[in-house]
Amino acid sequence: MTGSPELWAQWGEFHKYNARGMKGGEALIQELNRIVYSSGISSPITSHRGLTARLRYLDSKAGREELKAQGVSPRTIRAWMRGKGKTSPTPASREKIDAAYWHRRRENLTRSGWLARHLDNAGRGRRMEIYPVDQAHVPEERRRPTLSQRTITVRYIWGDLVDAWARQDADTIDEIWDDVITDLDSDYAAYAYVASVGISA
Repeated sequence: MTGSPELWAQWGEFHKYNARGMKGGEALIQELNRIVYSSGISSPITSHRGLTARLRYLDSKAGREELKAQGVSPRTIRAWMRGKGKTSPTPASREKIDAAYWHRRRENLTRSGWLARHLDNAGRGRRMEIYPVDQAHVPEERRRPTLSQRTITVRYIWGDLVDAWARQDADTIDEIWDDVITDLDSDYAAYAYVASVGISA
């Protein structure tokens, strides 16, 4: 595995005894996705408002290119853009519009630097809550010592993390997670795997 070899080695075969959780890097990816998705258009694609808002967002050269990448024909795109507020795409087409919207939004938030700046918080960083793995199904003799929820303020990693997230570079995100948890204490390796993380953003 990536990151510090010793970090992962201390867990051995993570799921062998039914521990429930994921690598810390995977939890970071999920939390960044949550932050991005919660900051976008809240109305669902199935609603008139949600559909119209997404089409307006995609009404640009880059937006139209993304719709093409999702398999929408230029003729259909032109019809949708002319008929914003009146068009009624099929459920399958709405899924393509929604996928195109979120892809463009992720790219725009990364390219503009907004996401990294938001997380960096003018150098103050963000509070991160780390929830330990669920050991309820692990035989008692195989359980690690009781693990508690931890809260730390994380600084300096955000630019690198967002860049790696945008590239879908899970290896680098694993290494960043290694850096994050080394600030805990001597038992930091117990948080190589977690149930989830929460970022106050």
